[in-house]
Amino acid sequence: MCGILGMVSSQPVNQELYDGLQMLQHRGQDAAGIATIEERKFHIYKANGMVRDVFRTRNMRDLSGCAGVAHVRYPTAGNSSDPEEAQPFYVNSPFGIAFAHNGNLTNTEELASDLFHKDFRHINTCSDSEVLLNVFAHELERAVLSTENKSVTEKVIFQAVRAVHKRVRGAYAAVALIAGFGLLAFRDPFGIRPLILGRRNNQNGYDYMISSESVSFSATGFEYMQDIAPGEAVFIDFSGRLSMCQCYDNSQLYPCLFEYVYFARPDSVIDGVSVYQARLDMGVTLAEKVRNELPHDIDVIMPIPDTSRPSALELARHLNLPYREGLIKNRYVGRTFIMPGQETRKKSVRQKLSPIACEFRDKNVLLVDDSIVRGTTSREIVEMVRHTGAKKVYLASAAPEVRFPNVYGIDMPTHRELIANGRDRFQIANEIGADGVVFQDLAQLENVVRKLNPNIQGFDTSCFNGKYLTGDIDEEYLKKLSDKKKKC
Repeated sequence: MCGILGMVSSQPVNQELYDGLQMLQHRGQDAAGIATIEERKFHIYKANGMVRDVFRTRNMRDLSGCAGVAHVRYPTAGNSSDPEEAQPFYVNSPFGIAFAHNGNLTNTEELASDLFHKDFRHINTCSDSEVLLNVFAHELERAVLSTENKSVTEKVIFQAVRAVHKRVRGAYAAVALIAGFGLLAFRDPFGIRPLILGRRNNQNGYDYMISSESVSFSATGFEYMQDIAPGEAVFIDFSGRLSMCQCYDNSQLYPCLFEYVYFARPDSVIDGVSVYQARLDMGVTLAEKVRNELPHDIDVIMPIPDTSRPSALELARHLNLPYREGLIKNRYVGRTFIMPGQETRKKSVRQKLSPIACEFRDKNVLLVDDSIVRGTTSREIVEMVRHTGAKKVYLASAAPEVRFPNVYGIDMPTHRELIANGRDRFQIANEIGADGVVFQDLAQLENVVRKLNPNIQGFDTSCFNGKYLTGDIDEEYLKKLSDKKKKC
């Protein structure tokens, strides 16, 4: 799960891209990068680390220009420690393209082979984002050469995107800065990864920003315009003229359900759904599960901060139980789920959360979390809460059991990493040392989000039920993906 930005403005964009990336930092802490363009010259700076650590004044000064793209990286494929895999990526043919991508392709190996043997393009990293960039670059070149006067128009660019959709499978939301022409954004035909268009008045019309989440707009003075539809492409030339085109005939809106559970910020609105309201409503349905499946001896309800707070609040209200903040978060430690490496995640839990002893002592506590994935964090927290003095420790998850790998942009590539794989809720409780565990029903979770936007046709729920939208995932594929991740 990464965060991407694109911007065309009447003024320099470097500071606003930086500010927008800060608002998307929760989506990736591994690397950050910005590419701007001035006349026909690209300025690119990227490196491993958080946004505030990557960019210095001298870097920002060099990022001149009134259009740009930006990226924060959360590694799902490739080598997380290799700075060459930080984005934006760049190719110089045709025209020069700077490119940022959020998601994960499922036919990367096939595409990379075709690029080398048929399209005569070289891929220099393990990143599927570089593959996607080169597929687009090749299709744009083909589209231009097919025109009578070998020129670029919006129609030609949209023709290239249509060709990309035919070749590529998986989840992808992308922004591309095309030298001499403008900013392109496009989204996969299922709309698995989010992509949102905003605008702001200027003296001659509008400035435009494209972002993974609407929170970037509030930090930069933009207003929400619309979600880019599945299969749709948006092109903004450097004069600020906007064009839109549906580039896939049978697109359907199936956003990733995990965005609403965990990844997105609560103050975001994605595909017409308030993330905060969705999480409140998750607490209502979860309250019924707690009432039916756990003993009625709970004294207090506490969230595992921060993502689960809205759900925990509503759960406590519906059960008429006290809500307390017993775990205090150190805000200078990153999100443990998206940290690379099991040992790193385990070590960071104690640094990240500190218990208030008096809130736990001699009480039966229900902890509420957004989800339980690997179980490492949950086990450490339960142990810490017991040590602090709790009599009983229950755990409620606002998401269903995560039983299957996700291949569309979430870093859970193997079955063995998932604590719910092959275990029921009683066995999971035993594994993490809890007195009981409750999980949200998948159907209830889907209903909660769809109720806030009935136009959503379905969801990517593959990590919960093993149903993959692209129809190309089997055990052999998952094994290859795991092996590749170990090599890169």
